Amino acid sequence: MATISIETITVPDLSPLWLSIQLATVTTIALLLLGTPLSWWLAHTRSRLKAPIEAITALPLVLPPTVIGFYFLVFLSPQSLLGSAWISITGETLTFSFTGLVVASIVYSMPFMVQPLQSAFELIGRAPLEAAATLRASPFDAFRSVAAPMALRAYISAIVLTFAHTIGEFGVVLMVGGNIPGSTKVISIAIYEHVETINYADAHVLSAILIAFSFLVLLFVYAANKRFPLSVG
Repeated sequence: MATISIETITVPDLSPLWLSIQLATVTTIALLLLGTPLSWWLAHTRSRLKAPIEAITALPLVLPPTVIGFYFLVFLSPQSLLGSAWISITGETLTFSFTGLVVASIVYSMPFMVQPLQSAFELIGRAPLEAAATLRASPFDAFRSVAAPMALRAYISAIVLTFAHTIGEFGVVLMVGGNIPGSTKVISIAIYEHVETINYADAHVLSAILIAFSFLVLLFVYAANKRFPLSVG
C-alpha cells in the first residue's frame, strides 16, 4: 500500500519581524512628535525657506534608498562629528546599531508623516483657530482641541503609512545597519538572506506576512478615510 509523506512545515525565526515592529514603532512615535510642528509650520508659513524645506522633506520619495543609506553610513560613522560624539557618550557606534537604524528611518519615512499632515492643516486653515482664540484659548489649546481633531483622518493615514513604510525598509537599513541578528536584522533583510541561501520556504513565509500586512494597512487607511472625513474651516 502506497504511503503519502507530508513534509513538516517549519516556522522561520520571527525575531526579525519583532525587531521591525520595534523599529517602526519608535520611528513612528518620533516622527509624530517631530512631524506635527514641521507640518504645521509648512502649512502656514510664508517664508522663502518653505519650498527648499519641502523639497528636502520629500527627497526620500525620489532618491534611491541606497543613496540615502550611503550618506547616513558616512554621516553616522565613528569618523564623523556626530558618530565620534556618540561613541564618547555611549561607548557604542551609531552605524550597525539599532539607534542608527532609528535615525536613518526617521529621515527615510519623514514624507509619509509630514505630507498628509501638511495637506490636512492647509485645508483646515486658520479660521477655526482664530475662532478658538476669541474664546481665549491658547495657541496650543486651540491646536489640541480644534485643529488636531479636525485632522484626525490625516493623522491616522500618516501614522499607519509611516509604520508600514518603515516595516518594509531594505536599502537604508542594509547600508546603515547591516545584518546583525537581534540588533539590525529586520524582516526585509531576513528575506534577502533566505533568498541568497536558497531557503525559499522561509522566504515565502516572511514575504507572505509582509504582503498580508501591507494589504491590511491599505485596507485600514481606505476604511479610515471613509469613517473619519476631514473637516475643513
